[in-house]
Formats: sequence, structure tokens, C-alpha cells
Amino acid sequence: MLLLKKIFDFYLNASIHVAVATTALVQMTFYFCRLSFDAPVTAFVFFGTVFSYNFIKYASFIAKQKIINPSLKAIIALSVLSLIITVYCFFKLQLKTQLVSGLFGVLCVLYVIPLAKSKTNLRNLAGIKIYIVSLCWAGVTTLIPIVNANFPIEIDIVYKFLQRFLLTLILILIFEINDLKYDDIRLKTVPQTIGVSKTKLFIYSLLVPFFFLEFLKVNYYQNQWIINLILVITISLFTYFASPKQSKYYTLFWVESVPVFWLLLIMFFRF
Repeated sequence: MLLLKKIFDFYLNASIHVAVATTALVQMTFYFCRLSFDAPVTAFVFFGTVFSYNFIKYASFIAKQKIINPSLKAIIALSVLSLIITVYCFFKLQLKTQLVSGLFGVLCVLYVIPLAKSKTNLRNLAGIKIYIVSLCWAGVTTLIPIVNANFPIEIDIVYKFLQRFLLTLILILIFEINDLKYDDIRLKTVPQTIGVSKTKLFIYSLLVPFFFLEFLKVNYYQNQWIINLILVITISLFTYFASPKQSKYYTLFWVESVPVFWLLLIMFFRF
């Protein structure tokens, strides 16, 4: 049992689960745009997510440590391997896809490394973190597969991008509620600024455009409203029970599984 817990914790701490979530959204893009499965794009997003998230979470911490425990060493090894695969897949992408990927890569670097001579990075700029992460998730999971397939960026793609942006923003806000007792007060997260109750109301309000954006799409799928309604109800329940008292697994596993759950619903309802 202890071994299983260690494996599960490594799965979460090494950002493998969040990589599964972003990859699920990529597969949804393939599905809705009727694109063929693209292995280089899929691998690029999966391993790029593992590396970038671990870089953001552990880079500054590792730099300060003289002794690194075995678990962290394993995460470093996985991150290095992920970087190698990401770079390999990067050169398999089209030039325009590489340029789009490079833009999000710069945002990732600036998220950790201080701006110019300032000691402030994008991660520590009050109130901006959630929008940068949401922008990256929406862009990587929507634009990269589209651009690499030479698929035209039509109005439906814009709506998909906005949905992904809103979904990521909502999930981050749930994370911020759970992490309220750990976050530095200087970050001025939404729950720190307006309180938990108002943050939950904000999440509920964001779920409204997330749901109704579906009906604006030109290529509207008959069963999609049912799928999105189930997803909205699920997220509403996660929001209702979100609390600083919840276990770390509540967000790191369950809330982070929402994109995977969305993909599974789509596969189940197969239009």
C-alpha cells in the first residue's frame, strides 16, 4: 500500500497527471476538427507539459538545495528526458507551429525567470498568474494542433479557444481556494482578494459563458450540450466542496482530471 502511494504521489508531483489533462484537450481538438492523430504534436504537448511544469515548480527550489532526495532526483531525470523528447518533437513540427510554440515557451520562461533587473517574474505579479496559465493551456491545446494541421482558424476555433481559457481559469480558481492556507499573501490570489464565497460565485458565473459558447458554434454537435451540462454540474460540485481544508489530492488529482473526464464523456456519447 505504501509503495502504491509513493508511485501515485510521484505521478502527481512529477506533473504526469497534468500532462495527461493537457493531452486530453489536444485529442479533443483532433476529434472536433476531424483531424488525424498527430503523434509529434501529442508527444510535444505531453512531454512539454511535464518539463515546463516541473521547471516552474522545482527550478528555484533545486537551485537552493545542497542535498536532493531520491524522489526529486527521479523527477529531475524524468524532466530531462521529457525535455529531450520535447526538443526532438519540436523539430518534427512545421515552422509556423514552432513559432507559436516558441511564444508559449517564452511565457513559460518569464513565468519563472525575473524580468530584466527586477526580482519579479510573471508568476509573482499579483493577479496575472491565472490569466497567463489559462492563455498557455488554451493556446497549446487548441492552436498548436490546428496550426500544425494547416487547419483554418475559423470562428469555431475562436470559441473553442475561449472555452479552454475559461475552463482553465475556473480550475485554477478552485486550486487557489484549496491553496489559500499555503499561498504567499503578496500573490493577491482571487480568494485572498475577494474571499472564498465570492470566488465561488465568480466560478459559477464563468460556467455560464463556458456552457453557452457551445451554441454559438457553426458546427454544433447535437449531444454536446448534454456533455457540457454534465461537465458544468461536475465542476459546480467541485467548486461547492472546495476548501482550504481539503486534501491536496482533491485538486491535484480530482479537479485536474476534469479535462480527461470531458474527453471520456465525448467518447461515450460519440456523435
